[in-house]
Amino acid sequence: MSESPNDPTRSDGGVVGDDVYASDEVGEQYRDTVYRDLDYDDLRTAPHTAEYPKPGRLESFREADLPKVPKVSHIVGPSAIMLGASLGSGETMFWPTIIAQYGWVLYWAFWVGVITQFFINTELQRWTIATGESIFRAYDRIHWVWPWFFLAAGFFHLGWPGWAAGGAEVFAHWTGVVAPEQWWIIGVVSMVVIWLSYMAGPVLYNIIEKVQVALMALAIVFAVVLIFVVGSAGELVNLPAGAVSFGALPPQDELDIATFLGGLAYAGAGGYINLSQGVWAREKGYGMGTYQGRVKNPLRGATPETVHDGFAFEPTETNLRRWRGWWKVTQREHFLTFVIGLLVVATVAMTVTSAYVPRGTNVVDDAIGMWVTTIIPQLGGASATLLYAVLFIALFSTQYAIVESFVRNSVDILYQGYGRTHGWDLSRVFLGLLTLFTLWGIAIIVATGTMGLGQPWILLVIGAAIAGVMMWPYNALTVILNTTRLPEHTQPGWARVVAMWWATGFFGFFSVLLIGSQLAGPVGLETFSTAINVVDSAPGGYVLWLLALVVQVYTMYVSARAKLNASGTVADAEEATGFLS
Repeated sequence: MSESPNDPTRSDGGVVGDDVYASDEVGEQYRDTVYRDLDYDDLRTAPHTAEYPKPGRLESFREADLPKVPKVSHIVGPSAIMLGASLGSGETMFWPTIIAQYGWVLYWAFWVGVITQFFINTELQRWTIATGESIFRAYDRIHWVWPWFFLAAGFFHLGWPGWAAGGAEVFAHWTGVVAPEQWWIIGVVSMVVIWLSYMAGPVLYNIIEKVQVALMALAIVFAVVLIFVVGSAGELVNLPAGAVSFGALPPQDELDIATFLGGLAYAGAGGYINLSQGVWAREKGYGMGTYQGRVKNPLRGATPETVHDGFAFEPTETNLRRWRGWWKVTQREHFLTFVIGLLVVATVAMTVTSAYVPRGTNVVDDAIGMWVTTIIPQLGGASATLLYAVLFIALFSTQYAIVESFVRNSVDILYQGYGRTHGWDLSRVFLGLLTLFTLWGIAIIVATGTMGLGQPWILLVIGAAIAGVMMWPYNALTVILNTTRLPEHTQPGWARVVAMWWATGFFGFFSVLLIGSQLAGPVGLETFSTAINVVDSAPGGYVLWLLALVVQVYTMYVSARAKLNASGTVADAEEATGFLS
């Protein structure tokens, strides 16, 4: 909904009794996203003092009050889309394959990866809640090169429609509507259906959210039923031991590092998709994102809305308490939707593969084949049908979210970095890129399916490995951004800073292993080989490890110094802090 700033029910107004929390009537408006149109040019420019975000190389922020805080149930959405992006990648493909291949001893890496991504994703939302800007605009305030770097990396991550291809292969085996080797026909239909669905309403985000919430509800219900129908619940007895086997890894010559890094990246959505959290939060209306326009459908005659530069709120007692409220409800929304959903569906899928894949079977080279040729033939009737349904929903929902993520992120970068100053229409840019990306996906699917360029699983591994490497620099960049550019009351607390240091080191370690293995293997540069124990690396491998160490030390030094320098610079900043602030 769009709301006038003079509306007496607006959630940052004074007629509602509680100055912090919105009434149910106002809170329910968030279920369809909220946009409050302010006259941006008439707003006061935020001063360049310690109480406000640092604008860096771009325009200054404009002052507005932080809106009142809705309930968690009113703002469910961004994390449901993120969950949809996750189910068909790590949760039903990579991690069930890893557990089938190497056993429950690696389960620790899964749940650690999920919790790590909880901190990453919510830190990516922080800037948006505080300023209304996407994370890409925030990176641009540091240096113009960063958004364009992530746009290029994002294309190599998501430009391969392996999820639509994988879902199509599953659907072909399930229904027999086409021969399994003609799965590409279903893949093309899937991409067309995704494009057409965007035409269903005037606010593009709302369509995606409703579809993904429905798909995720089905996936979770089916998964809970599945574990009892196929009789794999007994595998759960192995879960506790695997969950505490911290650091356990197979010998490096037995571990497919690309698949394992893909699993770490996809213990959640991963890569370019995670960077959508801030854009989706802005579209939903989280915090100061309430004052930013949403992307509309120009084919429906929708009135355009403006995406401005950032906003900032004065650290009054009321705004500080509202910040604490917003941070609390958005964390809960992400944990209850994203984390719990992942743990349930993925663990169920792992029990099935652990129970039905014979020990010693090599399945790491083709997870889709593992499901449709090894596991499902052992099931019968309703069990096979239910498993097919879970797999197809997971893969289709992932491709749906990937199209949304790539297009929305890329449009934001193109528009903010170039288009706005050149008079581009944001909605038309979105529709144009959506169409181009859909056509590109169709071309790749047809080529893969008809010209012998590979199987769907190959496309998934390529994207996953790139996602893992991509997360290394943006984890470091995000913690530096949130500590050096945000004022004391909106900065992450020390527990979160340490969590982001861990995330940077975690993905840096496995990224160096992957980079070294690729340079030493396919490229043939043996001098860059890297070893899990580090000391057995080649000379060039030591250079890669040194690079990782420099990144880690720099990240920790800059963010720690910024936290210490900010301490005590904002009066009553403790009003904004809370658990895991």
